[in-house]
Amino acid sequence: QVQLVESGGGSVRAGGSLRLSCVASGYGFSNYVMGWFRQAPGKEREGVAIIRSDTRTSYADSVKGRFTITRDNAKSTLFLQMNSLKPEDTAMYRCAARWPSSSDYNYWGQGTQVTVSS
Repeated sequence: QVQLVESGGGSVRAGGSLRLSCVASGYGFSNYVMGWFRQAPGKEREGVAIIRSDTRTSYADSVKGRFTITRDNAKSTLFLQMNSLKPEDTAMYRCAARWPSSSDYNYWGQGTQVTVSS
C-alpha cells in the first residue's frame, strides 16, 4: 500500500511560480510511474506530467516549457515546478502512482489547490 500526500499549493498572480511536492509512504517508490493530474471545477481530470522510473518525462502540451516534473527516490518525493503560471492553470492538483506494467493509476493523493489570478 502506498500513501501519497501533496503540499505546496496556494494562490499566486499570473506569471508567478509554485512548487508542488508529493511525499510517498510505503515501499517501491523508485519503481513507480508517478504522475501529476489536475481538475478544475466543471472540467474533466487532465494529466499534467509523468515521470517514469528511468526519469523519462512526458508533459501535456498546455504546460510544456513551463512545468517540470522531478523525483527524489531517496526521499520518496515527487515534485512539480510550475513557472509562468496562468489563470487557466487553476485547479486541484493530485499526484498518483502506478506500476510500470499497469495501465491505471493505483494510488492517489488527496490533492492541493492551485489558484492563479490575473
